[in-house]
This record gives sequence, C-alpha cells and structure tokens, in this order.
Amino acid sequence: MYLGPHSFEMDSWISCAPFEKLLNMDIVKAKNGKAVLKMPFLLEYAQGAALMHGGALVALADTSVVMAIKSILEPNSHFATIKLESEFLYPVKKGIVTAYAEVSKGNNERFFLGKSEIFNEEQKKVMQFTSIFKLAKSAAITNVKFNNP
Repeated sequence: MYLGPHSFEMDSWISCAPFEKLLNMDIVKAKNGKAVLKMPFLLEYAQGAALMHGGALVALADTSVVMAIKSILEPNSHFATIKLESEFLYPVKKGIVTAYAEVSKGNNERFFLGKSEIFNEEQKKVMQFTSIFKLAKSAAITNVKFNNP
C-alpha cells in the first residue's frame, strides 16, 4: 500500500478525480458557474440503516460546486473548500441522486460562495449544501457575470 504523495493526470480540466470516480460521479453539465452531477446509490455507499451515507452526498454536493467553479476559471487554477454546511432533508433509499450547483462571487475576488441541492429520482430534495471556496493568488477568473442575491 502506497500512502502518498500521489501523482495522476486528469482526463481534462472539468473531469472527475480518482475519489469522484470511486463514487461513480457523472458530470452532466458544467458551464457559466453552474453544474449538474449524478451519482448512483450503490450498496457500498450505504450506512448502517441501509440509507445512502451522508458523506457520499456531501462529496457529491462539494464536487458539483467544484465543477461549477472550474467552468469559470482558467485551467489549472488552484482553489479549495474552506467551509461547508449540509442540511439533510430526506433519506436516500435507492436510485440515482442529482446535484444542481451554482456559484456566486464572494465579498473578495478570491472567494466563491457555492450552493448545491441534491434530489432523488422522484425529484424530492434530499439535501441542501452551502460552501465557501478560496482561490490561490495566481488563479484567473474568466469574464463571467454573477447573479448575486
């Protein structure tokens, strides 16, 4: 077992990293600060009560915001989640979940506010997620207009 540091090459700027591939995430769309991702509920993602593990849902929500951010940054820009909050609304018992993410500008040019909502196959909202991401000093933002609340 090799515990790192690891090195790998992404398929493209907007693509799944090894952890996201492990969770079978699928990027449906990532454009103009918005993203849609899907993920199946496999047995391996179940917690003790046979419901989808909250950590898997948080990973999907976080990744959906990441792809929304990537859709407006120059390739190879560096950024990271610095804060996140999740609210679980309804258990996931089966099927495929879909995350809808949107990013807006923070109060500083190096910060983004992320929002993601996850729905089950019956279109019932199962989780809401908010996050803050910080860009490295060298990251470049493309010309995008934000819909700030």
